[in-house]
Amino acid sequence: MREYKIVVLGSGGVGKSALTVQFVQGIFVEKYDPTIEDSYRKVSKTMLNCDMYNREQFTAMRDLYMKNGQGFVLVYSITAQSTFNDLQDLREQILRVKDTDDVPMILVGNKCDLEDERVVGKDQGGNLARSFNNCAFLESSAKAKVNVHEIFYDLVRQINRKNPEKKTKPQKKSKCIIL
Repeated sequence: MREYKIVVLGSGGVGKSALTVQFVQGIFVEKYDPTIEDSYRKVSKTMLNCDMYNREQFTAMRDLYMKNGQGFVLVYSITAQSTFNDLQDLREQILRVKDTDDVPMILVGNKCDLEDERVVGKDQGGNLARSFNNCAFLESSAKAKVNVHEIFYDLVRQINRKNPEKKTKPQKKSKCIIL
């Protein structure tokens, strides 16, 4: 299988690990436990290896993961405005490290099952995605299993469009980094 290096970024507590665990293992992690390092593998049409790092503790590694990443998931919580506000800086850092403005990317408003606690409107997410060079945008819920698979598969499709696989190369495993 082809290797996909996906980097998942966002503030603490937005559900980066919960989304990844739901995608890879099909379970919801109820308790918030800041990820220091973890590894997951999903075998399907796309094999996905996910290594997770706490971005606050591994800031020196972040640029390296951004440099090597092929696609990026930017996650915020619809229940916390500050997590939404952090995304502009993260995107700018990705573009600076990658030295391009054409990067496969998806903006994800997570925790859409918490509609009663919503502080970031869906229109705000859509507007931000448009300002991010019309990147893809989805709202998701790791808990309710809403759009979890769509996030990762949409990003893989973007990567495939940008860099079509050459038939002569052997297929490899994919990799997902959570920062």
